[in-house]
This record gives sequence, structure tokens and C-alpha cells, in this order.
Amino acid sequence: MSSQRPDPPYRRIVAELRARILTGDLRPGDRLPSIRQIARRQDVAIATATKVVAALREEGLVEPKVGSGTVVGRGVRPAGPIRTPPPRARSAGVPRRASDRAHVLRAAVAIADVEGLDAVSMRRLAAELGVGPMSLYRHVANKDELVARMVDEVFGGAVLPDPGPEGWRAKLELVAREQWELCRRHPWLPKAISFTRPALVPNAMAHTEWTLRALDGLGLPVATRIREALTLHGLVVTVALSMAAEIEAEQETGVHLDQWWLTRRQRAEELLGTGRFPLLAAVPAETASDLDGLFEYGMARHLDGFAALVEDHARTPS
Repeated sequence: MSSQRPDPPYRRIVAELRARILTGDLRPGDRLPSIRQIARRQDVAIATATKVVAALREEGLVEPKVGSGTVVGRGVRPAGPIRTPPPRARSAGVPRRASDRAHVLRAAVAIADVEGLDAVSMRRLAAELGVGPMSLYRHVANKDELVARMVDEVFGGAVLPDPGPEGWRAKLELVAREQWELCRRHPWLPKAISFTRPALVPNAMAHTEWTLRALDGLGLPVATRIREALTLHGLVVTVALSMAAEIEAEQETGVHLDQWWLTRRQRAEELLGTGRFPLLAAVPAETASDLDGLFEYGMARHLDGFAALVEDHARTPS
């Protein structure tokens, strides 16, 4: 029996991508699968996928390109004849047809989930579905409408209970956590949301309506209730934007947050060691980067403040 240990997963993935580059399957200038794509397709951790990209960079096979992520290096020459690239791999679970709007939207959401909202275009979506770009215009007029319908599609996956838990606070906690989970599953979602020019789509509007109904019976003015609904949603979106920005940074640079901090540890220790920032020096390193914890803290403190407003309103004569 051989005692040889199998190669670590990252080496196997590096070998596969190296072979695709050297045979011309991935040609100079072609975009390498992103870190998130590698992690999902190969069923490995983000840290492993990051190591894959780093190894290919060290070999000089790929290089970062602003706005495109990581691409095959311009100076790379295939070892053999260039093969015709295979059709673009479809996102898991997306049928290769565009017979109805639901298929189109699911494909668009799948692209955005893996590569970000900027990667979604009518041309890219058509390639994903294996159809001509013009065929998509039967379902959506332009990218703005496509994004609005994508927002509606993902909000439709978070149906809120009727009537929901007892008490206004429990209801607001529930809707905020549902929206937080939506943003975790779809990191592009916060960038697609506007408060001043909202997407008028039924499933997103249903979340706002549900939140307003949760505040019924408190005697609050309609203006106060809508401001509360928007403020609570704004809290979710604000923290989620930081999460999305970190995911994009990992994709663009191939550097995980832990690695990023390691490169700055010496500078941080220098600054905190001066004694000028004793309170900052006492903060545990992981606290600031714990976005789940930040969301929960922000929601709890916000609702504490809103509870005080509700109590004050109840004591004030009409």
C-alpha cells in the first residue's frame, strides 16, 4: 500500500487552471475565475481559493487588472496549439434557455451572486443562457429594468410570516434579520437599493408594507412609521455594503482580510504602541471585522432608541 499522501486541494486546482492556461483554453487577457467562483465550483474554502490565485500569480501565469479582477498574463504563451474555448459554463441550477422571464432572472441573479452586479449585462446574460442578446429584450427593456426585477426576485425568496411574532420589536428584528440574510446570500443587493429612487417592485414593497403594519397600534404618525421602516432597512444596507466591499476586495486582489491585516500588523503595533491610543489598543482585533456582530449591535441599539420614542409618545397627551 502506498504511503504517499494526496496533494492538498489547492495544488490540484492550481494544476487544473495551469493546464487550461498552457493549452490555450484560457488565453492571455481572459479573466480567471474569481476567488468566490473557484471556492463554489471546487467546494473549497475562500482561503484555499485565495491560495490558488496567489500560486498562479507567483508562477507569472496571471496578473491583476483593474476592473477585471485577475486575468491570464499578456506574456503567457500556450505550450501547444490554442484550442477553441468551450461554451461558457452555466451557473449551477440555471437552465440553458430563456423561454420565460423567470429563467432569465435566475440566471442574472446567479451571475451577480458570483461575480458582482457589474458583471451583469445583456450580452453576458445572453451568453450564459446560450441565446442571442436581442431575445432578452422580450423580457426586460434594459439593464435598469433587469436589475429592478432581480431585486424583486430575491426579495420574493424571503416571504414574511403573517401576522409574525408578538410585539412590534420582535417583528422589526425579524424583518431586519431576513433582509440581512438576503444581503449575505446576494452581496450585490445593497448596491441595487436606492432610498431616493427606489425600485418599485412588489416583493420589496411587501417588506416595507409588512414593517409599517408591524407598527400599527402604536399611535405613531405615518411619517414616523415610514422613517422607521427606511432607517431600519438603511442600517441593514449600510453594514451589508461593507460586507460587499470586502468580498469585492478579495476578488480584485486575491488577498483575504486576515492576510491584509497581517501585512499591516507591524504598522498597527507601531501606532498602538505609542500610548496615544490606549482605548483602541484594548479592542480585540476581530471586533471591527465581525460584521454579523456589528449588524446585531446596531439593530439592538437602534431599537432601544425607537422603544424610547414609542414610550415617550405614549406618555405625551394627543
